[in-house]
Amino acid sequence: MEGPPENDVCSVCHDNFNLPCQANCSHWFCGNCIMRVWQHGATLQPCKCPICRRSITLIIPSEASSRYQDDPEVGEVLANVERYNRQFGGGERNLVQRLRDLPFLLRRLAREFTDPQRTLPLVFRARMIFAMILSAIYILSPIDIIPEGILGVVGLLDDVLIGLIFFLHIAAIYRSALLSRYGGGT
Repeated sequence: MEGPPENDVCSVCHDNFNLPCQANCSHWFCGNCIMRVWQHGATLQPCKCPICRRSITLIIPSEASSRYQDDPEVGEVLANVERYNRQFGGGERNLVQRLRDLPFLLRRLAREFTDPQRTLPLVFRARMIFAMILSAIYILSPIDIIPEGILGVVGLLDDVLIGLIFFLHIAAIYRSALLSRYGGGT
């Protein structure tokens, strides 16, 4: 989704979206509304999503929001979102948080790869391709930590784990690309 769903409203102000932003939990808010939620809470820690109560560690403005950067109000909100992402986007995240963010990041990455208007930096693309090649070589090779021929279905466990590690690595690389784009180049 490039923007919030049609016929939907911000869950904070209950009005049409003004400068829509998507949180890492996939929920949409007005940029100003989610910044107010954060500023009225504990500003030294990430705010919680008003809908699902997950910790918000990444806020991504819609593509349309960047077109209005010249407007002083929009510029201020985008600067606050950038500051929020710098402060909380690169922090410690446990495995559960990474697994919960995985669908959000992989959906956005798939859209980015299929949209000719948007491009990832060459460094990020190279790292993704390298991780993909190494994972494919391991999964397709006859050499396994847990051999399928001896242990059957249980032998697939190492292949599944390598696949999961691959997706987590790709999501981490893409998250850092998003942070460099929306977090002020950290």
